[in-house]
Amino acid sequence: MQGYGLTETSPVISFNRPDRNRAGTVGEPLPGVEVKIAEDGEILTRGPHVMKGYYKDDEETRASFTEDGFFRTGDVGEMDGTHLKITDRKKALFKLSTGKYVVPSPLENRLATSNLVEQTVVVGSGHKYCAALIFPSEEAVRSFAEQQGVGGGQPFRDLIQEQAVIDEFQRLVDEANTGMDPWSQIERFALVPEEISVENEGEALAGGADLRWRDRPPLRNERGRAGRGRVRAGVVSGVENGRPVP
Repeated sequence: MQGYGLTETSPVISFNRPDRNRAGTVGEPLPGVEVKIAEDGEILTRGPHVMKGYYKDDEETRASFTEDGFFRTGDVGEMDGTHLKITDRKKALFKLSTGKYVVPSPLENRLATSNLVEQTVVVGSGHKYCAALIFPSEEAVRSFAEQQGVGGGQPFRDLIQEQAVIDEFQRLVDEANTGMDPWSQIERFALVPEEISVENEGEALAGGADLRWRDRPPLRNERGRAGRGRVRAGVVSGVENGRPVP
């Protein structure tokens, strides 16, 4: 049985009652507890359960409440009927140049279900569309390539440029895009032939990566289509200072 709350909310906002339990949610708000979803997806709450403010920190207190008295939880979610669902932390959100907000984790989690993918970082802050940096599993990709009769003993960075490999990753991206909001779908992706590490991940990569590969002639899979047209694929040689480099 799941519930949700914060220290600032005494601490329970919602919970799943035994007779109305709904999997994948954190339940229904308690009586007297108001919950609404802000335009950017943040969960806001108001009621007698919310603290009056932070001790001797008026600035933080003002920043934590809306003008109409709702507390900003810092979590992103949605209402599933009467039940609340948590989808991400607000700090994980990024905003496209079109003004649309994107929660990257659903796409990243979908791609992570493939054994070909070690990790994915969906980026796009300040850009018109979303893109993905995909860190392939060398072992799984080599096994796949062998089954397809391509690759041989060539270096991994060359192997992931084989069309059969590109086609398979595009298929995965197309599947991940299915059912997502049009603005949050991945329109381009790059395969990064090195393992992600402490040195090349983090907010610089997730929130504002320099997508210099976007202007390279894209590799196209004529059979594969995403929800907003063909996904354009590229290969970068690595990540340097948190940024993909061609």
